[in-house]
Amino acid sequence: MLNKNKSSKIKNKEEVIAQENSNKSVDEVINTVAKKSVTVNLKEKDTKTKKNTPKKTTSKPVLESKNNEVLSKAIEKTNDLKNEIKAEVKEKVKKATTRKTAVAKSSMKTETKQEETALKAKSDEVSAIESNIKVVDKEIIAKDVEVSEEIKNKVAEKNSTPAKKVPAAKKTVSKSTVASKTTAAKTSTPAKSKTTTVKEKKTVTQIAKTQIKIADIEANTKSKAEQTKDTVKKVVEKVDKNEITNFNTFLFHQGKNYEIYNILGSHIKIDGKKKGVQFATWAPNAKDIYIVGDFNEFELDDKYKLERISENGLWKGFFEGIKSGDKYKYCIISKDGEKGEYKADPYAIQTELRPDSASIVCESKEFKWTDQKWIEYRNSINVLEQPLNIYEVHLGSWKTNKDGEFLTYEEIAKELPKYVKEMGYTHVEIMPLVEHPLDASWGYQGTGYYSPTSRYGSINGLKKLIDKLHELNIGIIMDWAPGHFCKDSHGLYKFDGTPTYEYQEEWRAENKGWGTCNFDLGRPEVKSYLISNALYWYREFHVDGLRVDAVSSILYLDYSRSHGEWVPNKYGGNGNLEAIDFLKELNKAVFLEYPTALMIAEESTSWPNITKPTNEEGLGFNLKWNMGWMNDTLEYVQIDPSYRNHNHRKITFAMMYNYAENYLLPLSHDEVVHGKKSLLGKMWGDEWNQFAGLRAFAGYMMGHPGKKLTFMGCEFAQPIEWREYEELEWDLINDVEMHKKTQLFFKDLNHLYVNNKSFWELDHDYRGFNWIEADNSEQSILIFTRRSRNDEDTLIFVINFTPKVYYDYRIGVPFLGEYEEVFNTDDEKYGGSGQIMGETLCAEKVQFQKQPYSLEIKVPPMATLILKVSKIAMEQKDVVEEFSVNEVYELKESSK
Repeated sequence: MLNKNKSSKIKNKEEVIAQENSNKSVDEVINTVAKKSVTVNLKEKDTKTKKNTPKKTTSKPVLESKNNEVLSKAIEKTNDLKNEIKAEVKEKVKKATTRKTAVAKSSMKTETKQEETALKAKSDEVSAIESNIKVVDKEIIAKDVEVSEEIKNKVAEKNSTPAKKVPAAKKTVSKSTVASKTTAAKTSTPAKSKTTTVKEKKTVTQIAKTQIKIADIEANTKSKAEQTKDTVKKVVEKVDKNEITNFNTFLFHQGKNYEIYNILGSHIKIDGKKKGVQFATWAPNAKDIYIVGDFNEFELDDKYKLERISENGLWKGFFEGIKSGDKYKYCIISKDGEKGEYKADPYAIQTELRPDSASIVCESKEFKWTDQKWIEYRNSINVLEQPLNIYEVHLGSWKTNKDGEFLTYEEIAKELPKYVKEMGYTHVEIMPLVEHPLDASWGYQGTGYYSPTSRYGSINGLKKLIDKLHELNIGIIMDWAPGHFCKDSHGLYKFDGTPTYEYQEEWRAENKGWGTCNFDLGRPEVKSYLISNALYWYREFHVDGLRVDAVSSILYLDYSRSHGEWVPNKYGGNGNLEAIDFLKELNKAVFLEYPTALMIAEESTSWPNITKPTNEEGLGFNLKWNMGWMNDTLEYVQIDPSYRNHNHRKITFAMMYNYAENYLLPLSHDEVVHGKKSLLGKMWGDEWNQFAGLRAFAGYMMGHPGKKLTFMGCEFAQPIEWREYEELEWDLINDVEMHKKTQLFFKDLNHLYVNNKSFWELDHDYRGFNWIEADNSEQSILIFTRRSRNDEDTLIFVINFTPKVYYDYRIGVPFLGEYEEVFNTDDEKYGGSGQIMGETLCAEKVQFQKQPYSLEIKVPPMATLILKVSKIAMEQKDVVEEFSVNEVYELKESSK
């Protein structure tokens, strides 16, 4: 193993040194070009100055001779320049080749530090080359123009003296001027015009040759730079991403190794003829590290001691006799010589089922994915202009087996994808799957970020679940918490006996609100750990998106802290500058590799530009939870309808800032726990009004701009709060009719959403929404349109948040034509009172509510009514009848 590594390092070192020398030669060529360009310019300017001095009158023969002399000198100088550069390039390449061989041999004896320095300089050199190429480009272009102008000027200068006596001679310099000469001028000097035209052709030819020569110089310089870049690429490609090379180590310590999980952790390897396991971890302040496990009865043994391989704290060891399935931990001796708590491997991909916490050596098994069609579709769409209706799931309590135990990933795969598809959802969001010790943390306080929780089975079992979801065209989003981790002693907490993954300052490390530790998001090694982890779930498990938890706690230094408990940043503000940079780097890395991924921020404040690109001063997410909408509306639906007129703003205010971000409307697990009541329980009134209110609210939510998310159980109106320790109350669907009807309601509403572009195509475009009546607080009625790019898709929403029915209620509409009732939450099949219309409605040429046309409808009680234009009349531009202010008032009164 060691010989193999040594050989690999030597090879890489030779390539790096050769690259460095090649870079130097190119830089010198570039400098030579620049110097020569300046010298030629100065000489030509000097010549021009001398020739412009009108001391003598030159005769025609002398003029022609000097003209040819100037041109020949210009060409000669250009040729000399080209030959000198070619000679210098050959000489530098020759020297570079000599140095390459000599240095490569000597480099075998150099120290590791020199190798790391060369690697570190590589990226800087490439950037410098690219910068120099741009400079050379500009100089070559400038040189091209200068040479052309100088040659033209010299010809013009030589012809200027006789031109005073014979005007026609001066104007024959230009082809266009010659073509426009008068007949008299042509007849007066026919011989001279012919001579000048020949000279002109020669001049143009010579200019073209000069340009070709300059182009050759440019191509030669560029080709050298391209060769250099290609060499760098080859060196990088040859670096084994699965081995601990100096290059990989350098990237890790720079916070730029986004595949570090292929190196650190435990990996079954064959070193020569020896098969064993390589262990590697990062513990910068450890004095010693031992592997303890099944193979040594979890006792310290010098035979299983790791070796420190970098000054920044990387440790590695290769041991025979350890096999897949063996349990292990790290025993870390602190810098004070104290033996700490045995630690689970931060990079382990498999862990024991709680309460046990050992990591498990796991030989990765090939998994045959069958989701290529889904991946191709996903990669071809603009996700913001597609339907996104998310079903949030906690796998441990969605369903359990007959004994109340967890279902396995494979068992869930047989039921969940089919159910979600039938219900009309487009995506599933699974609460965190990282390994975590406490069930009640729901996965948000993890210990093993690379280890899918063993509660539900194996790695390939999870892949089967995801593959099955994709087979049915269901996307998969995973909750991910990069802000904080639990303080269990076997986890990341003070990993090497000192703050390692958490902040050094205690006030920053402590997350008082949750009793956890905050990741040090400014530490390069922690950034490599977390960004690699995000990409790990995309690469290895084909997830379609991550919902990043608790972004507010990441962004603010004073989050959950009182005055005096925090220190402002260097600008005097409360923003965590390191965390801001981390989030930007995270999103850049994800979107670079997965341009159509979903990166969703759970952010509850007014921090600006969460969903703006990083190059526009944004954090780079593409969706943000609209917590303001959620809080306002859930407060509103609990208010007695008699008093809702005083709180009307809560149901309309979200549209005031709707286009500031790309919003997602969430009704998540957080809203149905800890005494907050179930979604049904939040609704005002008796049982009938609660179910009616739930349906009206769901219809309003579906019509409101923004993507959608609802938590499991809401779709059949589970009356109790969610409990993570037991399955949902599925029996209610068969035992209680209203729950069965509610499930049917959500199913039909979801399918209506998916099948109508007006719900989602222009979610984040102001053209997709228009108020018809926003201010009717007296009746608590809202009316608005949702539109797509096609007028014929237009939907009109009428939402009544009171239990009163209205007949012959006039509303304004945008088109003259026919309208149909496509959905009514008061339908009897959903448990409503049956106040439906069931007939085609025809718009009248009557302006109302600032709309050009209007129609009369029946407004159902505590319900959402959805109308769709079915036929748009051709005579849209006809003059329509206008009502006076008094008539409009009377119409409103008659509608009450």
